[in-house]
Amino acid sequence: MGLSLSLWDGRMLSAPVILFVFHFFVFANSLNSLQQPSSFCHDDESLALLQFKQSFVIDEFASVGEGAYPRVLSWKPAAAKECCSWDGVECDEKTGHIISLDLSSSYLSGSIDSNSTLFHLVHLQRLNLADNDFNQSQIPITIRNLPVLHYLNLSGSFFSGQIPSEISQLSKLSSLDLSSNTDSTGERSLMLNQSNLKRLVQNLTSLEKLHLSSVLISAPVPDSVANLPFLTSLLLEYCDLRGHFPVSILKLQSLKFLNVESNPDLFGFLPAFEQTSPLMSLRVSRTRFSGSLPFSIKKLDSLNELVASRCNFSGLLPSSLGNLRQLVYLDLSNNTLSGSIPASLATLSQLSHLSLDNNHFSGYIPSSLGNLIQLTTLSLATNQLTGPIPSSLGKLIQLTELDLSGNDFGGYIPSSIGNLNQLVRLSLSSNQLTGPIPSSVGNLSNLIELDFFSNHLHSSVPESLFNLTNLVTLYLDSNRLSGKVNFSMFQKLQNLLILYLSGNKLELLLEETRHTNATTFPNFITLGLGSCNITEFPSFLRYQKNLRWLDLAENGMHGQVPRWMWNGSLLIPSPSIEYYVVSDNKLSGQVLPLICNLTSLKYLDLSNNNLSGMLPQCLGKFSKNLRVLHLGNNSFEGHLPEAYTSSLIMIDVGNNKLQGILPRSLANCLMLEFLVISNNEFSDVFPFWLGTLPGLRLLAMHHNGFHGVIRKPEKNPDYFLQLHILDLSFNNFSGNFPFEYIFSGNAIKGITSDQFTYLKTTADVVYDPSYHGGYFSFTMTSKGVNRFYPKIREDFAVIDISSNNFEAEIPEFIGDLTGLRLLNMSNNILTGLIPSSLGKLKLLESLDLSQNKLSGEIPRQLAQISFLAKFNVSHNNLSGLIPRGSQFATFDSTSYEGNLGLCGDPLPKKCGNDAPPLPPPTEEDDDSDSGIELDWKFVLAGSVSGMLVGVVLADALLTRRREYFLEIVGILIRLTKRKRKNRAWKD
Repeated sequence: MGLSLSLWDGRMLSAPVILFVFHFFVFANSLNSLQQPSSFCHDDESLALLQFKQSFVIDEFASVGEGAYPRVLSWKPAAAKECCSWDGVECDEKTGHIISLDLSSSYLSGSIDSNSTLFHLVHLQRLNLADNDFNQSQIPITIRNLPVLHYLNLSGSFFSGQIPSEISQLSKLSSLDLSSNTDSTGERSLMLNQSNLKRLVQNLTSLEKLHLSSVLISAPVPDSVANLPFLTSLLLEYCDLRGHFPVSILKLQSLKFLNVESNPDLFGFLPAFEQTSPLMSLRVSRTRFSGSLPFSIKKLDSLNELVASRCNFSGLLPSSLGNLRQLVYLDLSNNTLSGSIPASLATLSQLSHLSLDNNHFSGYIPSSLGNLIQLTTLSLATNQLTGPIPSSLGKLIQLTELDLSGNDFGGYIPSSIGNLNQLVRLSLSSNQLTGPIPSSVGNLSNLIELDFFSNHLHSSVPESLFNLTNLVTLYLDSNRLSGKVNFSMFQKLQNLLILYLSGNKLELLLEETRHTNATTFPNFITLGLGSCNITEFPSFLRYQKNLRWLDLAENGMHGQVPRWMWNGSLLIPSPSIEYYVVSDNKLSGQVLPLICNLTSLKYLDLSNNNLSGMLPQCLGKFSKNLRVLHLGNNSFEGHLPEAYTSSLIMIDVGNNKLQGILPRSLANCLMLEFLVISNNEFSDVFPFWLGTLPGLRLLAMHHNGFHGVIRKPEKNPDYFLQLHILDLSFNNFSGNFPFEYIFSGNAIKGITSDQFTYLKTTADVVYDPSYHGGYFSFTMTSKGVNRFYPKIREDFAVIDISSNNFEAEIPEFIGDLTGLRLLNMSNNILTGLIPSSLGKLKLLESLDLSQNKLSGEIPRQLAQISFLAKFNVSHNNLSGLIPRGSQFATFDSTSYEGNLGLCGDPLPKKCGNDAPPLPPPTEEDDDSDSGIELDWKFVLAGSVSGMLVGVVLADALLTRRREYFLEIVGILIRLTKRKRKNRAWKD
């Protein structure tokens, strides 16, 4: 001001001098303002930063974020006065205090505790330590020393333990991110208890962003979250949230981002939206959100992404989704949505991702979906869609993934699919598609996966397919393709790892592979060449060192397995093979002990060949990962190997010439579910010791020499808890069959008729993502007829003890096995009555009690079994009237022959005149107080045929209960009197 006054007072100064002084004044002030932050850097704060730096080391593995670099390397003690210019540091221009520290992705590695000098920076307003490695440190409670903090980010930095309640004292926080903290194994390491969560939400009323994903909360979302008026982003993914999600949160007027994914115990629904919302991202997948999608969802007109997969949403897809014109990403997969796909989706011009797979959608694909030209992913797999594939899909030239598998599409594959030259993955598997593979598929030069599995495609494999040089997986199996395929053409596809040609009518030409350099073939991991008319082992296999999965089943291969398949350094399958199937060929010779070098094997199937000789003793234990051992239908002889790996799920050695006793080491196979030893020459007692196996579902022992009485076990634990199928037929067992001990706690009791899945052998054979495990199969023999079951439903239960020497009566207990479908006890020495409790087996489809010594009547309760399709009680000592019922009307006379006392349809022997209905008792006739239940068939016989007959029949009871006889005679006298009165009235 003094300078200014002197200038104005010195009127004699010239104009140039005044102008020079003015510019000097402006320059001096500018220079002063530029140097101010450096001169105002406080010594205590720069020292705190340097000490904080010294507590860590720089480790390039401590940060994974893009653009990570060690920011603290610019922090030098010599430049302490200039700490405000250090990387990641920001100071207040006026006070010089540090107000922001950003050390995210800075390669920091080390621990941090409450004594850290970081918490001396009490003026901090922003603190970002994300993407470093703080070595499982707990968040220090001295975080409370930063009272003006409004931004805190500790995400992805390996913090652990309980989030301290002191964070809730930072009342100015508007952004809090503690997400994605794990330990070295990837497990969540941060926890937040329910009370601290409630306190945090109640105190931090200025929150705009609350990000706690992967924090272990294990509690409901507090209702008070809906009281945060400024909240724009709430991310609570994978927090083990429970209870019901407060629906009022969805109506917050500032909320733009909501993510509660991967909380499987979190319930919720989408409410009716009454007004527009700024919500841009809504992610609720892998929760228990349910109900229908409201029509008012159109109010969310700012929505960019809606992700609600793997929930319980049901009902129709509202056409109002077409109003969400900003939508880019829509995933409603894995729900139970139904109805048709609304054509209004075609108005979503910004949409790049559409996933509606694994629902119950039906009808046609709207052809207008071809207008969604921004789409990169279209997945409609596993629904009930029908009709042809619209050719309009050929307009979606941005598509990288198209999955229409698992539907009922028919007709030809449209040639327009060849326009989608950006496609990386194309799956049309498990449909009803017909016609040839269009040659235009050869235009899809970026294709990595091509899956046409399980259709009705015919004609030959187009040569254009071999132009797809980027292919990694190719599934053409289970179609009707025919013609010759020169296998040497696959040399063009050097990236191919997985190839399936099985289940067609192809003729694979391997002649040229003998004369070409076999090392130039792709290095296959999975190779399915079943049913390809191969007559000898492909020689190129000896050079396939990476092979994990090999299927050569159902070919015409004959003769011995070449020694190079088992021998020395040329061992093929390679020592690392995991799945090996050569079943259903004509191979002969022995299995050499060298097979036990396949120590990685999980699945071995040599069944249905002409292999012979002794089984190598190492065969049951050579691989600790062995799941399936299938050697059935050969001519192996000798004894079973003595030792077995505990990982075995299935053993099938049926239809061979094996003998001796069962090795007791089978009891060590704790994962065993399926054991078939049928049609051999074993001679042993019943293996009650197998009952301790917790998962055994099928035990087939028929056609052997098993013998003796099946005795009650000395101890009385629950045996055979999961056994669904037991076949002991055609052995030499005797005595009483102990239903009560074998099936006392059995799962058959709890079977219902709605378990439509099938039993599988194993689903963990790797290197083939389409392989979901082979199915259990088995063959049952009844009356000399074999019935093959290629798949076994989870609810299928069978007991077959036929063709033995079992005796005694059938226990009433059998009626408790309510899940039984087939029961065969024929050709034994069973006596007594057929238990009426069999009528409780409502799922029973086949009942065979023939060739025994059963007596009495056929229980009328059996007529109530509505699924009964096969019934045989022939060649017993049964008597009385054959029950009437809808199912019994379908059985012919062979079901009853050999029972002289049976009468009624369909036998020619009738039971006499139809018995009249019993007259209602009068007061004087009422015998209800007598306490005696009379056998009314005797009474009716006397009423119809005369008293003498009735008395003769009743005489059978006279020696046992004389009072029965007296009661019957009294009733017959009264009935005779009534007849006379009726006759007199008619006359």
